[in-house]
Amino acid sequence: MISHNMSYAIEIDPDQAPPGLAQARPDVAKFGAALIDAAALMARLRTPDVGCPWDLEQSFKTIAPYTIEEAYEVADAIARDAVGELRGELGDLLFQVLFHARLAEEAGLFDLGDVARGLTEKMVRRHPHVFATADGRSAADQVAAWEDIKAQERGLAGGETSVLDGVAKALPALARAEKLTKRAARIGFDWTEPGEVLAKLDEELAELRVAQDEGDQAHIHEEMGDALFVMANLARKLGVDPEAALRDANAKFERRFRHVERRASERQGELRPDLEELEAFWAEAKHIERSGG
Repeated sequence: MISHNMSYAIEIDPDQAPPGLAQARPDVAKFGAALIDAAALMARLRTPDVGCPWDLEQSFKTIAPYTIEEAYEVADAIARDAVGELRGELGDLLFQVLFHARLAEEAGLFDLGDVARGLTEKMVRRHPHVFATADGRSAADQVAAWEDIKAQERGLAGGETSVLDGVAKALPALARAEKLTKRAARIGFDWTEPGEVLAKLDEELAELRVAQDEGDQAHIHEEMGDALFVMANLARKLGVDPEAALRDANAKFERRFRHVERRASERQGELRPDLEELEAFWAEAKHIERSGG
């Protein structure tokens, strides 16, 4: 049975901080109490008889989709420059961390403290240029070193034998495709320059046309996947985040289509606009955007 006593003591010894962190620690009174209250809130929600029935029914698997959704809402607030919403969205994401940590604590696996300590230890280990050697490496050097350290960690963990191990299957498919090709490139399995990827894309599109002509839906499905995979690889070669690029394309389509809808609605009482007229409205929306109107 979980204790109903939700008080937590804060005992932090600055001397026990990892090297280089003692002086960087924020005021415990400013941050510590708020985080402790959040952990206590989560504990109360999961306490039988006095907690929330819905929260008590949840598990890692049922909560995971909400965790992904909250992460996307954080990204959406940032993309929209909605700073006023960002605090709330980060709080929602933090709640997901607290929820998973509480589930783990109840199962005797680990607790929130273990999560925080593990994070700190891992980040210190992955930033030797900050906490150890102070070698003044560049951002590009750090990215390469980061991947090397992660690969070493996967090896130490055991059970992983491929450079592709550890790429989360829950990632959006386009983002995962980019990461898979990035991993493969680390051992030299990569095209030399973007033009080669474009040639491969032409090849895949030709195969997609053949599948379409055949009318074989399974073949069409396969070739469409191949074309999208190559597009993700091309994005990586061009230094473009494919997920971000597609999000921006979605937003652009939405803006322009809403303009088409507005223009079409102005014809109330007249004949429904045909495709040619709708395309004219679309071209009008493009012109307005490009002219800054």
